[in-house]
Amino acid sequence: MEANAILHLSTLIDDNFADAVNLIYNSKGRVVITGIGKSAIIASKIVATLNSTGTPAIFMHAADAIHGDLGLILEDDVVICISKSGNTPEIKVLVPLIKSAHNKMIAITGNKDSFLGLQADFVLNAYVEKEACPNNLAPTTSTTAQLVIGDALAICLLEKRGFSSKDFAKYHPGGSLGKKLYLRVHNISSINQRPQVDANASIKEVIVEISEKLLGVTAVIENDKIIGVITDGDLRRMLSKTDDFSSLTAKDIMSENPKRISPEAMAVDAKELMEDFGITQLLVEDNGKYAGVIHLHDLVKEGII
Repeated sequence: MEANAILHLSTLIDDNFADAVNLIYNSKGRVVITGIGKSAIIASKIVATLNSTGTPAIFMHAADAIHGDLGLILEDDVVICISKSGNTPEIKVLVPLIKSAHNKMIAITGNKDSFLGLQADFVLNAYVEKEACPNNLAPTTSTTAQLVIGDALAICLLEKRGFSSKDFAKYHPGGSLGKKLYLRVHNISSINQRPQVDANASIKEVIVEISEKLLGVTAVIENDKIIGVITDGDLRRMLSKTDDFSSLTAKDIMSENPKRISPEAMAVDAKELMEDFGITQLLVEDNGKYAGVIHLHDLVKEGII
C-alpha cells in the first residue's frame, strides 16, 4: 500500500512543486519546517536532509510554536507546514500567525481543501487513499508520502545549487561516508612508517626493514626514485627457489614497476586500485619521488572498506 501510494504521488505533482522549489532556492532566509505528532518527526528528518544538502533548515514543533517558539521564524524564512488533515487545532492556531508575519508558507498535506491547504501559498499534495494500518488510523502511508515529498524537495534544491560530492563531504566529515569523499592517500600514508632499502641491500637487511616497519613491504629506492618493491610474498617465493640467499640483493628479488599512487589521490581510489590488481599495498609517489606506503589494513581501519 505504501509503495503504491508513493507511485501515485508522481501524478499529483504540479506547478506548486516547482514554484515551492524556486521559492526556497531564491530565499535569503532558512526553511522552517513544522508539524504535530508523526508529521513532526517527518519534519525533523526533512530538516536534516536539507541541512546536509546545502539548504539551511530548522525544525519548529507546531505545539511549541504557539507557546513561545514562534520567535524562531525570521523575516526572510520560508515555512513548510506538514499535516495529513490540514485541520489539526495547533495548525489552525499557527497558520494565521505565520501569515500575519508575511512569511511565505508551503503546505505538505493530504487535503488540499483543508484549512492549511487553503491558507498556504503553495500546496504539495500528499494525498493517500488509505493508511497501511488495518484500522486506517496509525500514520503510516501518509507519513511515508510526506517523507518522499521532502526528499524530492531536497534533491531538486541540491541539483539547482550544483551541490557536488565535495560539498557533501564538507557537511559529512564523520563516518565512512564522509571519509570516502574527503580522505586522501597522504592523510593515511603520512602516518605510516616509510620502509625502504637500496638496490644493493642484503636479504637480511630487506627482512629487517619489512619486519620493523610492519607493512609487509619495502620499496627499493635509487636516487629517491622507486625502482622496485619487495613484499612478504616475494621473500617466500625466494625461499622456495633457493636454499642459499647470502649472495642475493634486493635488486635480485624485487618486483619491478610496482603499482603506485599519488598522495593527492582519494583513499577510495587506492582501494579500487588494490582490488583491481589483487594487492594489499601501494607505494606512494610524489612528483617522481618515493613518499610512503598505503596498506589495505589502513583502509579497513578508516572504514573505507
